[in-house]
Amino acid sequence: ADWWRGNREAGRASVIFAYALGKAQRVLAGLMNLAEGPIYTHGAVERLNRDYRDAGIELPPTTYAGSLPRSHDWSGALIVAPPSAGGSLWLRRFGTASTAFASGWMRVRGARRRRSVDRGFVISDHVDWPALLGAIDATGASRVLVTHGYRDPVVRFLREKGLQADVLTSRWEGETEEDVVAAGEVIAE
Repeated sequence: ADWWRGNREAGRASVIFAYALGKAQRVLAGLMNLAEGPIYTHGAVERLNRDYRDAGIELPPTTYAGSLPRSHDWSGALIVAPPSAGGSLWLRRFGTASTAFASGWMRVRGARRRRSVDRGFVISDHVDWPALLGAIDATGASRVLVTHGYRDPVVRFLREKGLQADVLTSRWEGETEEDVVAAGEVIAE
């Protein structure tokens, strides 16, 4: 909120990059009672915001940025977009803007510089081993498909506990920031 406020006072738009599913909604929820101006979203984020709202999750009001003319005055606004929008033609519509990235990767030295953003916010969705096992137990599932991270040790452990567990191959194969960046995100606009 302070970063956004400072940009607004300087007449700049604030563009924060956050993964469209989950991370963007966490950023928005964190601004629930702190929003002091309009919040606009990239199409990929807005579509998922609708799903969250339909599921009863409260988020501050947002407007799909693509629904406004390119001549719109974006100064003082907050724009939430997926990381793949960084450096794109879509980003130019906002004129003078300060950029930020919300990710656990922002804790890694040099990540903000490599992303070429003005500000980094450390927000991670990763869990530790006890929390992961607790979440699995809480579901009551007898079958678990593991799709990310250190899959083989998790599958082996769950099988030893008597659960049916298997690896589910997905396009998210890597554990490094470079692997995630290389995989990219689909821009829905």
